[in-house]
Amino acid sequence: MTTAIIFDMDGTLFQTNLILEPALEATFDILRANDEWSGNTPIEKYREIMGVPLPVVWETLCPKHSTTQHLQSNKLFQQALIAQIQRGQGALYKGVEETLAALSTHYPLYIASNGQTAYLQAIVAQYQLDCFISGTYSIDLIASGNKSELVQLVKEQHHIESGYVVGDRSSDINAAQHNQLKSIGVRFDFAQDSELAQADYIVEDFIDILKIDRIID
Repeated sequence: MTTAIIFDMDGTLFQTNLILEPALEATFDILRANDEWSGNTPIEKYREIMGVPLPVVWETLCPKHSTTQHLQSNKLFQQALIAQIQRGQGALYKGVEETLAALSTHYPLYIASNGQTAYLQAIVAQYQLDCFISGTYSIDLIASGNKSELVQLVKEQHHIESGYVVGDRSSDINAAQHNQLKSIGVRFDFAQDSELAQADYIVEDFIDILKIDRIID
């Protein structure tokens, strides 16, 4: 029987808040320069919906824009995020490397994220996460944009029968429940208590995952 741990990326492994504001500002600077936006950058609104599929992000932030404009805005945003990562402006959460190192000696570890492929690859490369992570899965692989289906894909491809999903939002907790896995909620930057309340376990610090009963015997 294969037991594995599947991690969300944004707000779970990676401190997206460190690069979010400058990348979003850079994107909306271009939109303002092109007369496609007026007013302030909707950073707070984005934080509220962090973790939802990217099409929903742009529908929410720019409801009056066309689908074509949404796609172009997202392309600009992805480029700005990757530039921030490659400049070393982001960071993993405290304890991530030590915890992944310890867990990887007991379980295969995977990433399943609502982030796009190039963005996830940039983080994995910048922080050499492939030392610990056996595979990284982007929502790009799922036409519906449903996180539960993405976790199901990971589970099926690697014959996973038990394990955990670690994340900060309801989509991660639901993905665990829908796939008969245990959920570990991390109370970090974008987490909401109302969503974490449904998790099997909740941690305040990443390294506390190692203290969960029987996760490492």
